Amino acid sequence: MSKKIAIQPLHDRVVVEAIGENERGKETKSGIFIPETVDKERAERGTVVAVGPGKMNDDGKRIPMSVKVGDKIIFAKYGPDEIKVDGKEYFILSESNILAIVE
Repeated sequence: MSKKIAIQPLHDRVVVEAIGENERGKETKSGIFIPETVDKERAERGTVVAVGPGKMNDDGKRIPMSVKVGDKIIFAKYGPDEIKVDGKEYFILSESNILAIVE
């Protein structure tokens, strides 16, 4: 299981650590990202590392999240935003961009 990160997503957002991140390329000491290949696709699988409290419905009740920390998921390729925390890359995406939980 992944270590806890210092990010708490809001509403129905989820923070995901990409699976196979090391295969995506290398970063130089100066921070320049060099991809291994130009054709390499963006990750679409990951492990959930933080989950928001859930979205509010029209009646003001919170809708519980379908995923939890530690779940391995498949998500929409172009849905997430990329962030970097403590030198490690993560994705933040809405629960609606999660396509499946891998069992």
